Amino acid sequence: MGVITDPIADMLTRIRNANVANHLQVDIPSSRMCVSIAKILKAEGFIRDFEIIEQAPQNLLRVALKYGPAREKVITNLRRISRPGLRVYSSKSDIPRVLGGLGLVIMSTSKGIVSGKQAKREGFGGEVLAYVW
Repeated sequence: MGVITDPIADMLTRIRNANVANHLQVDIPSSRMCVSIAKILKAEGFIRDFEIIEQAPQNLLRVALKYGPAREKVITNLRRISRPGLRVYSSKSDIPRVLGGLGLVIMSTSKGIVSGKQAKREGFGGEVLAYVW
């Protein structure tokens, strides 16, 4: 396996692909940033659960995907906004809303990785990492 230059985009792509294929879980190379994103996705109700699996070269983050009672998808789409070639920042007054507030904005701030709602509530801006709806 090669070096991953954008671990956030890799995580979102793995979750998107597993969701389209109706998998129950997906394994992602673990990092502190990926674990923080998984915590936000769980708190907002987009995934069922996650766990860190200890392995030799790098730990794995196992994400359990969430589906409705008739196997309808909870996550419709995930989109990486700020990427290594084009960083996107937002001030505290310009934090974007996804689907009129039904979606989720994931931001990297001076206080760590937080949801857009939390960043707006606490009054700070930062880098807009991803949209989830």
